[in-house]
Amino acid sequence: MPLFVEVALPVPMRQSFSYKINPDDAHRAIQGSRVKVPFGRQQLIGLVIAQTDQCDLAENKMKFVSEFLDDEPLLPQSLYKLTSWAARYYFCSLGQMLSQALPVALRKGAAVTTPTQKFYRATPDGHEVDLTTLKRAPAQRQVLAQLQQKTLSADEANQLELSKAAIKALMDKGYIALEERANKLDLSWRDNLRLDEEPHQLNAEQAIAVATLNQQQGYRTSLLEGVTGSGKTEVYLALLETILKQGKQALILVPEIGLTPQTISRFRRRFNVDVAVIHSGLTDNQRLEAWRQAKTGQAAIIIGTRSALFTPMRFPGMIILDEEHDASFKQQEGVGYHARDLAVMRGHLEDIPVLLGSATPSLETLQNAINGRYQQLTLGQRAGPAEKVRQGIIDIRNQPLKHGLSHGLINEMRMHLDAGNQVLLFLNRRGFAPALLCHECGHLHECDRCDAFFTVHQSLGEIRCHHCGNQYAIPKQCHQCGSTMLMGQGVGTEQLANALESLFPKYPVIRIDRDTTSRKGSLESHLNAIHKGEYKILVGTQMLAKGHHFPDVTLVGLLDVDGALFSADFRAPERFGQLYTQVAGRAGRARKPGTVLMQTHQCDNPILRELMHKGYGEFARGQLTERQHALLPPAWHMLLIRAEAHQAEDADAFLNQVAALLPQNQQCEVIGPMPAPMDRKAGKYRRQLMFQTKERTVLQQAFEQALPQIDALPLAKRCRWSLDRDPQDLL
Repeated sequence: MPLFVEVALPVPMRQSFSYKINPDDAHRAIQGSRVKVPFGRQQLIGLVIAQTDQCDLAENKMKFVSEFLDDEPLLPQSLYKLTSWAARYYFCSLGQMLSQALPVALRKGAAVTTPTQKFYRATPDGHEVDLTTLKRAPAQRQVLAQLQQKTLSADEANQLELSKAAIKALMDKGYIALEERANKLDLSWRDNLRLDEEPHQLNAEQAIAVATLNQQQGYRTSLLEGVTGSGKTEVYLALLETILKQGKQALILVPEIGLTPQTISRFRRRFNVDVAVIHSGLTDNQRLEAWRQAKTGQAAIIIGTRSALFTPMRFPGMIILDEEHDASFKQQEGVGYHARDLAVMRGHLEDIPVLLGSATPSLETLQNAINGRYQQLTLGQRAGPAEKVRQGIIDIRNQPLKHGLSHGLINEMRMHLDAGNQVLLFLNRRGFAPALLCHECGHLHECDRCDAFFTVHQSLGEIRCHHCGNQYAIPKQCHQCGSTMLMGQGVGTEQLANALESLFPKYPVIRIDRDTTSRKGSLESHLNAIHKGEYKILVGTQMLAKGHHFPDVTLVGLLDVDGALFSADFRAPERFGQLYTQVAGRAGRARKPGTVLMQTHQCDNPILRELMHKGYGEFARGQLTERQHALLPPAWHMLLIRAEAHQAEDADAFLNQVAALLPQNQQCEVIGPMPAPMDRKAGKYRRQLMFQTKERTVLQQAFEQALPQIDALPLAKRCRWSLDRDPQDLL
C-alpha cells in the first residue's frame, strides 16, 4: 500500500500538500522534520506534519519527496503547537508560520548539527610578541591582544568585529593559527553557576518584585511596570540568577538591535555562561549557530529581537520581554504576528513564567493586568540617587525659530553644556528637510508614486521618499515653474545637527538615525563615544529614545511634538504618551538632576497636560476608558483587511464584496471600505476595511467561515490584499 506525507510549505495557500514516499522511508517521515519536495518547477523545503496511507489526489498527479533532511523533529512539541495555534489565529498557512519559526539557513537546507567548530589561537611565537611592535598595525594589535588572553571561536571573532585582513596577516606571520575542534556539549553551567560580578543591592520595591516572581511555579504572566530608570534590568538579573541555578534557560526579547549590545554586556558581566544572540544584523550562519546552542542547552541565556521568540530551549525556564509596549514586536511584513502575544502563549504551552517589563505598558497589557489576567508589579522610584526630572513646555506660538529651535531652548542648552553635561534633542524626522519648496511659486515636490513629499538628504545629494524608497538627485530647477530658488521646508535631523555645529562650535554634535547607523557596528561605536563623553550634543530619532542609559544627559528637548498629537490612527495618543515618557526618561539618570522641555504650538493640549501632571500611568488608564466608549481595541477586537490596486475601483469593489460576507450586528461591526491614511503608495491605491467584534472567538469563527469565500472572489486576483490581526497602526 502506498504511503503519503502531508507537508507544510512556505507558500500563502492555506493548506498542506501531499507527497508519496517509499515504504522504506516511512521511519524518516517524522512530524516536524524537513523534506525537500517538487513544487511546480522548483524544489521547496517544507516540514512534515503527518503521515497517512490515504490521499484524495489521482495517482498520476502524485509526486515523490525528493529528499529527507532530518532524523528528528526540528522543533519541540510546544513550539510546533505554538506555530499551529499562530497560523490559525493570524489566518495564514501553517507552512508560512513554521518557516517564520526557523532560522534562514535551515529554511535553505543547512544541516542542524555541525561536527566541528573553528577556533583562532595564538601560537607560541604569537604569545612572545611584544604588542608595542605592532603599533603601526592597530587592527593586528587588537586581534593579537585578544588571542594572547584566550582562544576565540570564529563566531566570537565575528561578534567582536575583528578585522579579517588583520587575522590573515597574523596567520601569514605565524603568530596565530586556525584549528578545528570536535563540537563538545558543555552543560557545566547547570551544576556550577559562576557570577563574574557581585549583584547590586536591591531597593525595597525591586526586592519585593523579585521575591514575588521567585515564588511562582509554572506558567504565570506578570507585568513589571517601572518608571524609566527604576532598575528593571537589575530585577531581570536577580530573577535570572534563580532560574539559572535551577539549571534552566532564559529567553530575553528586546525590541531593537540597538538595545542588544548593552543588554548582552550587562548579562555577560554578571553571569559566566554562554549567551546566544539572535537578530537580523547577524549572518545566516551566526543565527543558526546561536539557534543550535539554545536548542542543545549550551547557551544558558538567549537574547534577541522579535524572531528569537521561536528559538527552542532544551531546558525552558523563563521568557522576559523588555519594553513590551514597543511597536517593533509586531511584524509588519508577511505574517503580522505579535511577539508579545505569542510569548504569553509559549509560556502557557511550556508551563514557564513570562515577564513583561515597561515604563509605559501597552493598553492591551494594562487591561490584562487590571482584569487580573496578569499579575502586576510596580517600581515607582528611580534606582540609586537619580531624582525625578523637571518638566516644562515652551510655547512657540509667534516665536521666531532658528532651525526649529526656540530662544528659550537654546539658552537652556547653553546652561547645561557650560556646566559640563550632555544634551539630547529628539526630532522624529530624519533627513535635511521634510519637503523641497519652490520659493517663487510655492510648489512642494511630491513623490510621483505616493501621496507623500520627498525628504531632502543634503549630504547624499538626493531627495528620497521615506515610504517607497523612490529617490532622485536634488533638482536644480522647480518642476512647476522652472525657478532655481529651491529650499528645504521644515527641519530634519541632518539640518538640525549642521545648525547646532555652528550654534555651539565648542561642543561636538552626533546624529543618530537610520541614515548614520546603517553600517554594521556604527550604532555601537556611536553609543560608546557618547558614554565616553566625546560628544556633548546628541540629536536623534526614536532610536535614541529606547532604553539607553546616558548618565551625563541632563537636558532632553522634544522639538516637534505637534506632529505626533494629530493623527488618523486611534493609537496616536498612546504612542505619543509612550514616546514622551521614554524620551524624558533619558534625562537625569545618575546623580545629576534632569530637565525635559517640549516645544509646541499646542501648550493647552489636554494630552500634554495630563502626561506632564499625572504621568503615563493615569494617562494610559484614561485612554483605556476612552477606547471602551469608542468600542476600539483593546475593548473590542480588530481585524484590518488591506487591499491595493493600480485602479482604486478594483480595491474598493473587492472590499465591498468582503464586507458583504461578514456579519453585522450588536456583536460585530464592519467599517469601510475607506482610503488608507496614505491613499497612494508605490504607485498603487490603498483601501482598508475594519472588522471588529466584542468577543475574540466571534471574530475567529466569523472570519474563518468567510475566508474560503473571500479567496474564491474573482476580484481577489485583481488586487493585492492582506490581513492584519490586532493591527498596531492603520497606515
